[in-house]
Amino acid sequence: MNKRIRKVGSVRNELIAKARESMLCAVQIFNNPNILFKSESFIVLSIISWTYLMHAYYRGTDIDYRYYAMNGKKKNFDKTKRGAYKYWELERCLDEAACPVDNVTKDNLKFLIGLRHEIEHQMTSRIDDYLSARFQACCLNFNHYIKDFFGPEMGIDKHLSFSLQFSSISEPQAKQLQLYSDLPNNISSYITNFDEAVTEEEFNDPRYSYRVLYVPKTVNKKGQADKVIEFLPANSPIAEGLNREYVLIKDREKPKYLAGDVVKILREKGYRKFTMHQHTLLWKNEDARNPAKGFGAWVANKSWYWYESWITFAENYCQQHKEEYSL
Repeated sequence: MNKRIRKVGSVRNELIAKARESMLCAVQIFNNPNILFKSESFIVLSIISWTYLMHAYYRGTDIDYRYYAMNGKKKNFDKTKRGAYKYWELERCLDEAACPVDNVTKDNLKFLIGLRHEIEHQMTSRIDDYLSARFQACCLNFNHYIKDFFGPEMGIDKHLSFSLQFSSISEPQAKQLQLYSDLPNNISSYITNFDEAVTEEEFNDPRYSYRVLYVPKTVNKKGQADKVIEFLPANSPIAEGLNREYVLIKDREKPKYLAGDVVKILREKGYRKFTMHQHTLLWKNEDARNPAKGFGAWVANKSWYWYESWITFAENYCQQHKEEYSL
């Protein structure tokens, strides 16, 4: 029997079909109230979906998305133990110079890729509500690019509708969601570090995190279509008013200080003998860089920054030992 030769078009069409189905599965699982393994399933399936989408895109170009090394003019392809080609993972697809995906969408996807690394080797919990805005952005971005690459008929928006909710969010619950206070330490630390590395403009871009401000609507005219969600133009008077109110109540970002700043502040308060060495001994003795203690955070995985709560703690310590640290 002759070996079947698969054409570029047939493989690309199969990749597109599986990319769409994978994203639809991700959304349907996340919206299913009977499933507890929501976020983990969404992250894995959406990354597969985007990987297939990018492979389908590159397959229609002259870019070879397999790993290989050049031996003269010949390509030596990397292969698995079973002899299959090693194709690019999603992050490599995004890092390709010819990648057509915008930078904010890349940040959203790289956030999910990093989060997958945090959850794939250990069980986690309580992350569904905290990260749904990132997941929503991922879906919308996927729908945009699959239509941009392969035509509007490939969109998945016509297959999905809003999921119905059995409960509202109380003010204490909303406050807790803002603080990430109930997240596992490794997840909250990862989110903080990643968010600190992106610009303010990128962080507030809906392609990075699609946030919706919900306000209960108590008045409607009889006979009108009664939608559970109504979208307003961002520049409409109502939307601008809501955004102004939201800005007034939104928690401001915690000020952050380098170790040198902490020492300087304490020395200015009169503890002139409190040096960088004493500061290092103090935070090590208190295990103060443990994210669970809330004294600070890593920024872009490079530098540790302290919060004001640590300055207060260190000042109380100096007060208790003022004979040692005061002139």
